[in-house]
Amino acid sequence: MHDDRSLVEARLKRVLDERVRPAVYPESVPLEVAVWHAPGEPVPVAEGLAAEPEPIEVGARWGAPWGTSWFRVTGTVPEAWAGRTVEALLDLGFDENMPGFQCEGLVYRPDGTPVKGLNPRNQWVRIGAPVEGGEEVRLHIEAASNPVILDYRPFLPTQLGDKKTAGSEPQYRLVRMDLAVFDETVWELVLDLEVLGELMAELPADSARRWQILRAVEKALDAIDLQDVNGTAAQARARLETVLSEPAVPSAHRISAVGHAHIDSAWLWPLRETVRKVARTTANMTALLEDEPEFVFTMSQAQQWAWVKEHRPEVWARVKKAVADGRFVPAGGMWVESDTNMPGSEAMARQFVHGKRFFLDEFGIENDEAWLPDTFGFAAGLPQIIKAAGAKWLLTQKISWSQTNKFPHHTFTWEGIDGTRIFTHFPPVDTYNCSMKGSEIAHAARNFKDKGVARHSLAPTGWGDGGGGTTREMVAKAARLRDLEGSATVVWETPAEFFAKAEAEYPNPPVWVGELYLELHRATLTSQARTKQGNRLSEHLLREAELWAATAAVRTGFPYPYEELDRIWKTVLLHQFHDILPGSSIAWVHREARATYERLAGELTAIIDAAQRALAGDGSTPLVFNSAPHIREGVPAGGARTPVSEGRTTVSGRRDGGHVLDNGLLRVEIDARGLVVSAHDHDADRETIAPGRAGNLLQLHPDFPNMWDAWDVDEFYRNTVTDLTDVDDIVPEGDGVRVTRSFGGSRVTQLLSLAPGERRLLIDTEVDWHETEKFLKLAFPLDVHAERYASETQFGHFHRPTHTNTSWEAAKFEACNHRFVHLEEPGWGVAIVNDSTYGHDVTRTVRTDGDLGTTTTVRVSLLRAPRFPDPETDQGVHRFRHALVPGAGIGDAVREGWRVNLPERRLTGAGEVAPLVGVDRDAVVVTAVKLADDGSGDVVVRFHEAHGGRCRATLAVGFEVAEVVATDLLERPLADSPVERDGNGVAVRLRPFELVTLRFRRAESVL
Repeated sequence: MHDDRSLVEARLKRVLDERVRPAVYPESVPLEVAVWHAPGEPVPVAEGLAAEPEPIEVGARWGAPWGTSWFRVTGTVPEAWAGRTVEALLDLGFDENMPGFQCEGLVYRPDGTPVKGLNPRNQWVRIGAPVEGGEEVRLHIEAASNPVILDYRPFLPTQLGDKKTAGSEPQYRLVRMDLAVFDETVWELVLDLEVLGELMAELPADSARRWQILRAVEKALDAIDLQDVNGTAAQARARLETVLSEPAVPSAHRISAVGHAHIDSAWLWPLRETVRKVARTTANMTALLEDEPEFVFTMSQAQQWAWVKEHRPEVWARVKKAVADGRFVPAGGMWVESDTNMPGSEAMARQFVHGKRFFLDEFGIENDEAWLPDTFGFAAGLPQIIKAAGAKWLLTQKISWSQTNKFPHHTFTWEGIDGTRIFTHFPPVDTYNCSMKGSEIAHAARNFKDKGVARHSLAPTGWGDGGGGTTREMVAKAARLRDLEGSATVVWETPAEFFAKAEAEYPNPPVWVGELYLELHRATLTSQARTKQGNRLSEHLLREAELWAATAAVRTGFPYPYEELDRIWKTVLLHQFHDILPGSSIAWVHREARATYERLAGELTAIIDAAQRALAGDGSTPLVFNSAPHIREGVPAGGARTPVSEGRTTVSGRRDGGHVLDNGLLRVEIDARGLVVSAHDHDADRETIAPGRAGNLLQLHPDFPNMWDAWDVDEFYRNTVTDLTDVDDIVPEGDGVRVTRSFGGSRVTQLLSLAPGERRLLIDTEVDWHETEKFLKLAFPLDVHAERYASETQFGHFHRPTHTNTSWEAAKFEACNHRFVHLEEPGWGVAIVNDSTYGHDVTRTVRTDGDLGTTTTVRVSLLRAPRFPDPETDQGVHRFRHALVPGAGIGDAVREGWRVNLPERRLTGAGEVAPLVGVDRDAVVVTAVKLADDGSGDVVVRFHEAHGGRCRATLAVGFEVAEVVATDLLERPLADSPVERDGNGVAVRLRPFELVTLRFRRAESVL
């Protein structure tokens, strides 16, 4: 017996690879194969089964990019195999890439019953255990020839990301289509040796347990006759029984394994393909649940459940049964695993409303956890939303990807902007595709940062992205790790079971306050600008549609479009998935997204127009409808009145070239380069632009990140910058100046305007963008000394430092805002508001004019030009609207942010339209006015304190109220939230950023 560990480990690897694993299937016979290639998009199952296929041989090429091929495999089980276990081995041409990123298949019986999915780690279909011999085998495979786009070599531009450009070259070659005998004893031996070998590699070199395992493995290898593995496997297993039965030490780390398959709702494949990926995986998992009584599987994203229900009813029936048995568990309670940085307040709330309601309606199951393993960071407003939806826990894994700072906890309490706290867990296994490898289990135990006060962690176990979920091998490994000396213990549990245990053992976890910033994937705040603009516009059109439809329904009997709004909301929520809204999907996804947003805008505009027309009535009186939550030029929030024009703007020449705009409130100087060199606040007698600097400065950077092109911008991009100061033309136009400039292959036209009576410089920018691997910024160097700044997030705003005192602050060199960024000194501030951009950076520099002080520069991120995964990202024409608001307090920033996103609508009618709901404090912002989702006719109003302070306000309603109750986001009454009536309204006292939902039963409505 050798003492050299490396010799035994090398021997184990070769014996497993070359002798034992091949012996799992000791005998095989070929199946006959025929194929029919669907001519276009995927066809219904019945059509695929009925098609007449042509013969095809193993070794033949098949599958144009994004095509669908229906294979028919037939054969007969040899009589000599009677009494043995037989499986079909169906290798469509899988390579060694991770499952989910290449061809996939779903196997059906001739009657259309789904059997299971096929992928590189799951190529078998059980025929019989045991067989009688002579059985006729006939199976059909719906095979998707999805091209390999991500292979982790250098990310090169590819035209495979869109069916329109992918061509027709076959992508795959059939490798194996056989019937084979399955030797379960050899298969079990493989798992024994893998588990022990992997554990041995993780134990300290001098540990007694490592040497005990090594000697047992060597004895087992000695027992194997390499010319008769099948005949000697049982005796080899017998030599491992003792070492596999040694129990774990009482202090061992405890892992809750949760069967899982993180399927991106779109990414390197289109939405339509995700529908099929989910069907393949759920078919796999329901089959595995039948075979493995201890196994538990969980799936999030209600949208994916809804796809199975709609498109694969035969799979849905199996899913429903497994859910009823408590084995197939809905998780997360969101419509999709969305991005959480960019979705607006209401959209983030509706993710939980629609997700939780689906699981409640279909299964009567209430989710207590938010499940977001792969989302690219978490906004500071999210804890309150989670709680308001009736949940209390959060799981994510992605923060472990941070490049600079290691997050200090795995289990902790996360506190949001309003003080709400959520019990949170980051699985220390550092993957949401755990495969039960010894290295993964050991890493989880070593990596767990809360040792000594907690001992539980969770491991999402299974291949994602169409990889089929958990495999029988993973289940077998988990069984061996349930109680094994030297290893953490592993048990299958639901997310709720894990969280209940983790919370009970750790009653006072550490608290993390503020956003959970991912120090990676920062460019997702800018990539695919049209997708982001479509999202922002859709969110605000939905606000308008609900507001005016509800107002018209109460006032005129207008038919409230429940079904249309429900469908549109779900479509918008789907496109907030964390690879669609962030701009990290293939060209096909974003091409379809643009078309979808355009269609939704048309539908929502039609609802708005019809509701406003019903409210306006017949007449010729000019009316302005104000959809914003604040009064605007005499027009109340949520109402309509005749417009009033006040003041005027002068546009005059500037001595050194350029123009001066002045409306009595602001005086803006635009030099001959089209740059803002002064923005003077008359009332405060205060300059906005830093001395010697210029705002509205477009800056161009090279942008070639180290790895993830569409996802990342690395800090070194700042090392090189080109200021775009050359101007083609600058001419007065209306209340402003139009500036045109060219650079590279691109052209920019800007209209800088100062409207009468407004304290904001409006900047409308049109970019005809034809750059490659460049980053375009819009800079405003401000004469403001501020150690922190505010950026809007869901239901409030969040402060970030302007300095880089620590590595944590330095890592936030690109961050997210919604409608505004705000900086201030005591008594005076500046806001920069936008209608569709999210990414920005804020820096401080020492003044260079000899004066003391610093310049604080805000730069808005406009466009990028990555080439992977979409080689034509953002090429073409884009339009942005921003405003510089001097003298702005935080309330002004909130108000102007809403105004720039909700322009007034004008039409004629009979006269004034009073608001359905009004509030007497600017600090209280109404984010939604709608009718209750249950069709009762109740009016639901959601609002929050937006300035970051305490507030008392009165909410008045323009209808007779029979009853009012506070509710959660799902419009269910809250028992512990009494409502103080004030006449026909409600008096409210709000904490900073507090979110409230009220439900009003109208006196005439029918419950």
